[in-house]
Amino acid sequence: MAAEMIVDIEKRLSSEFALQCRFQLDMESPQVTILFGPSGSGKTTMLRCLVGLEQPDRGTIRFGHDCWFDSGAGIALPPQKRQIGLMFQDYALFPIYTVADNIAYGLSALNAGARAQRVAEILDLFDLTELQHRRPAQLSGGQQQRVALARAVARRPRLLLLDEPLSALDAPVRLKLRGELQRLLKRLAIPSIVVTHDWDEALTLGDQMAVIHAGKILQMGTPQEVFTRPANTAVARIVGVETIVQGKGFHIKDGLATTDVGGIALHALSDDETVAETPTDVFVCIRAEDVILEPIGSGATSARNRLTGTILSVTPTGALVRVEIDCGFVLAAIVTRSASEDLHLTPGGRVVAAIKAGAVHLVPHLISSSTTGLVL
Repeated sequence: MAAEMIVDIEKRLSSEFALQCRFQLDMESPQVTILFGPSGSGKTTMLRCLVGLEQPDRGTIRFGHDCWFDSGAGIALPPQKRQIGLMFQDYALFPIYTVADNIAYGLSALNAGARAQRVAEILDLFDLTELQHRRPAQLSGGQQQRVALARAVARRPRLLLLDEPLSALDAPVRLKLRGELQRLLKRLAIPSIVVTHDWDEALTLGDQMAVIHAGKILQMGTPQEVFTRPANTAVARIVGVETIVQGKGFHIKDGLATTDVGGIALHALSDDETVAETPTDVFVCIRAEDVILEPIGSGATSARNRLTGTILSVTPTGALVRVEIDCGFVLAAIVTRSASEDLHLTPGGRVVAAIKAGAVHLVPHLISSSTTGLVL
């Protein structure tokens, strides 16, 4: 059997919420899988079921030849027998232990000499040798993160699970350490599952991605695929697509799918077989960064969609500016501060919004969000 994880479980958390997930992950290559979704979607519960800290009500969890959980057969391996490394959201370092002692904590099965050698290897790998005698309170947030990850991999796990690994850090530190965590995960070459609800973390860290909502896996694919080609409107909202509007009918001609949104014809590339084979109304999804704003009267561009509208709002968001335009429907755009100033963008002003057909994504009005057959 190829190295793969097969999960088919259900766990009811309340009368109104149940985790019901079925998916399959290829573990042959040491890829990073992102488990992405909003707070309360079931991400952490899923992680706790995988590691064995919680038991599903029914189902199976298999890793390669090993069965970790099977409700029908009465199998439920304890966490220590699953060979999983777990990094908690709050790091959970022992405050009275030194860095070296924290790393050594899970190595009790080794004799003293082998344990000391493994700790020295991990200290060197994570650039922690000079900090080995310090306690957690004497470390920065980034250093604590490295110690927590070092402890998680010290036992040579077959699978690494990270629960919101950067959420405990301030935004500037989080930005800096995102790249460092990516490099560490690549260097470790251990199949990993990272829980996050942060888009930038998902795009930076992940090789593949599963979107979870209300306890169900809605879509799986590469992060770029999921963010740019959401399978349905639920996924589109979760991954932050700013403009989602309903189109009435559509037709395909010369490689373009055209739909009507409030009397405006919008054109998209017709390479989406799901839409092409489904004669129904559609939803139009447009990311704000794909909208180019131009002054009225500017020359024509190669964009298939050129919509003239009235600016409804101009909202600074750090170095960028979010603009909402009434084009017969409300369209969101993101521009730089300098572009906003050059275009003299103000509420009530008129502007042209240019959108390439490839940036317009159509999904059927009704589409199944079944978890059956989701494989990475």
